Amino acid sequence: MDIEILQARLRQFAVERHWQPFHTPKNLSTALMVEAAELAEIFQWMSPEASQAAPGCPETRQRIADEVADVLLYLLQLADHCAIDIPAAVEVKMRKNAIKHPVPGRLARPEADPQQA
Repeated sequence: MDIEILQARLRQFAVERHWQPFHTPKNLSTALMVEAAELAEIFQWMSPEASQAAPGCPETRQRIADEVADVLLYLLQLADHCAIDIPAAVEVKMRKNAIKHPVPGRLARPEADPQQA
C-alpha cells in the first residue's frame, strides 16, 4: 500500500463530491472516532475468547474489515490535512514507546532518544 497514492485518491474522491469544506481536522478526527466506535461495537459484548474467534465467521470478518478500512481512511485523511508524514511519525512514536516501555530487565538506550530523530 502506497500511503501517498491512497491519500491522493481520497483527496480526489472528496473533490468529486465537493466535500473539501467539511474535511477539517476537527471533522475528520470526529469521524475517525465514530468509525473506531463502530469497530468496537462489533466486539462490545463478546467475551475475550469470542472476540478472538469472531474473525472466523466470514460475515463478522467482513464487518471488521469494513470498519478497519473506515478507520484507516479517516486517519489517512486527517494526517494528510495536518501534513503529517505517517512513516516518520510512526518511527518517532515507536522510538518513544521503546524508551517508555523498555524490555523487562533491560535499560533503554540513550541513543534511542526520539528527540534526536
